[in-house]
Amino acid sequence: MPFKIDYRDGDVLEWTLTDDGAEYVRNSSYTPTLYVSVHGRADLVDLYGTLRDHPDVVHARTVEKRIGFRYDSESVLRVDVTSLDAVTTLAHEISGWAKPGDYRLYNVDFSREFRYCLERDLSPIPERELSVMELAVDESVLAADCLTKLLVDEERLSGDPEAVLAKLSQRVTDTDPDVLMLNTSEVVPALYQAAESCDFDEFQLGRLPEWQQLAGESTYASYGRVGHSPARFNVPGRAIVDRSNTFFWSQSNLDGCIDLVERSGKPLQELAWASIGTILTAMQIREARRRNVLVPWHSWRHEQLKTMRQLHEADRGGFTFAPDVGLHEDVHELDFSSLYPNIIVSRNVSPEKIRCECHAGREDVPGLGYCICDERGYLPDVLEPLITDRETMKTELRETDDAERIVELEGRSSAIKWILVSCFGYQGFSNAKFGRIECHEAINAFAREILLDTKETLEANGWRVVHGIVDSVWVTAVEGEEQTPLAEITEIVTADVGIRLEYEAHYDWIAFVPLRNSEAGALTKYFGKVAAEDDYKYRGIECRQRSTPQFIATAQKDMIEALDEHRDVKAVCEQLKRWLQRLQAGTLDVSELVITNRVSKPLDEYTRTTRNVAALERAETRGLCRNPGQNVDYVVVDDSKQTADRVALATEGVEEYDIEFYRKQLIRAAESVLSPLGWREADITQYLADYKDISLQTFGEG
Repeated sequence: MPFKIDYRDGDVLEWTLTDDGAEYVRNSSYTPTLYVSVHGRADLVDLYGTLRDHPDVVHARTVEKRIGFRYDSESVLRVDVTSLDAVTTLAHEISGWAKPGDYRLYNVDFSREFRYCLERDLSPIPERELSVMELAVDESVLAADCLTKLLVDEERLSGDPEAVLAKLSQRVTDTDPDVLMLNTSEVVPALYQAAESCDFDEFQLGRLPEWQQLAGESTYASYGRVGHSPARFNVPGRAIVDRSNTFFWSQSNLDGCIDLVERSGKPLQELAWASIGTILTAMQIREARRRNVLVPWHSWRHEQLKTMRQLHEADRGGFTFAPDVGLHEDVHELDFSSLYPNIIVSRNVSPEKIRCECHAGREDVPGLGYCICDERGYLPDVLEPLITDRETMKTELRETDDAERIVELEGRSSAIKWILVSCFGYQGFSNAKFGRIECHEAINAFAREILLDTKETLEANGWRVVHGIVDSVWVTAVEGEEQTPLAEITEIVTADVGIRLEYEAHYDWIAFVPLRNSEAGALTKYFGKVAAEDDYKYRGIECRQRSTPQFIATAQKDMIEALDEHRDVKAVCEQLKRWLQRLQAGTLDVSELVITNRVSKPLDEYTRTTRNVAALERAETRGLCRNPGQNVDYVVVDDSKQTADRVALATEGVEEYDIEFYRKQLIRAAESVLSPLGWREADITQYLADYKDISLQTFGEG
């Protein structure tokens, strides 16, 4: 089976791995396919008559397909077109021939390699272990447009551009890698442009000459967050993985990616840059194909009518118990195993089965009154193998001591985890191919009922819930009451719910942090000491935030250890003073003070002179492009200024920093540690001021 698909000069090259490299088979007869259904006054015969002589159409014929999971088979027009580009062009043309909705199109917007594998019924699983070559070019070198050094598998190649290219070319020839791991996709055009400038005609990164740009860079917004998608490039016969644009490789490993290649049918190169939703959709598309269901180009499903009571209940979301702010001793955490995916599977929550006509009037979903069809839905069939396989992997992980096997299983388990984590939210995503908002609402309703019932069971057996959110609860023993062992309670709840409640962790203590300007608890900010282990758990506080400098994160963890050892706010403040002394000495390595922030919009759209803006201005003057969705790394050198001199880029190699700015950051981190014990920033500042006054007085007396 091919592990890589290339489109060249109108042909398709299927690359298959061999023992000593790879070879390809050329397919010159492949024609991609789209489908059209007719509605309203549109006529299938008329459409066929128009399309059969169209220059972009190779062949058209009537076939029987299902236009959705809720539909039986009906006559639609299958249209084989001349090329990939013609698919989208023709689809737009057809959709404009009648009133909106009269012609509905299917199987239009598949990615290149995935489409070919899907239509040819190919599984792009590598048939042997893949060899990987890592290439990295520093951003400043790319900006200078003079390729004088690069890193190849951690070996630095340097010299004039022609010498660097010659060394790289020899390395590529000698190792013949299957995968090129790049620190940025811009390495590809930079290398070829350098080769052109040097008249290095024989240079090639692929297994054949030339390279292609598959997509330009773009900015997007998802759930209120701006993201950046880099340009994507292709070389023949080798998969390109861009480290700056690969979620699954960064969150798992090569084993995890290969596991998802098998499950999704997406070749490795496409899987590497794909989002979680894209992979989940690919799995759903394969299931749809098995059921003879077409994939809509644009979703047109409507939301069914609801009563005011249903609207109110449906809008509640997941359930949370307000955390009991403070430090609690001897706390236990219980988690439902893959709660939302298991609700989908065990309750048969599927877009085509929710609120079905055959069981109208039956109230299966608690609080909402929705019915769910008894016939098995497609979504449970997609998710159940993932749940089962991951549980098997987790069981083997607990039992094996084979280091290589552990790495493989952890990678595969982590990759599956992200699909399971996202499957619930994707049902409410407006652009999901097969999503349905009623599924999203039903899953939340089941989860709320499960968590409330679990709380009642725990309280009836001598346990108090100190916090609970979505699929987890933290409990501590009620003083003066007899406790049923938690092992028994988990078995009781598991039997009642039909989803396993697991004992996750025991904490010597756990602290729930209040909101910064309120006494109410922050839902996702807590930290604690894991019992019988030299380990701590941190969630939501500064040391877990990606923008926090390493120095602040390390200091906060150290203060938490001081709290663990002494259970005393003054002991933590004393530890804080030691970190402040290090900071105020002015001798820290500035790499420990780098702040990483995401750019939310173009530089000229900012109206305030923030630190981010200052960093973007410095980047622009140095020819370093920062698009919305990308990160900018900087050190604050003088926060009193409102110009670009306020900060310095991490790559500038500065040695100075704004002590007062980082002092404030350190105190805020200390507040997160001490606020569960009632101390806020003002209390900490006062303690430090008293210490300073006493110290100065003592010095004067001496």
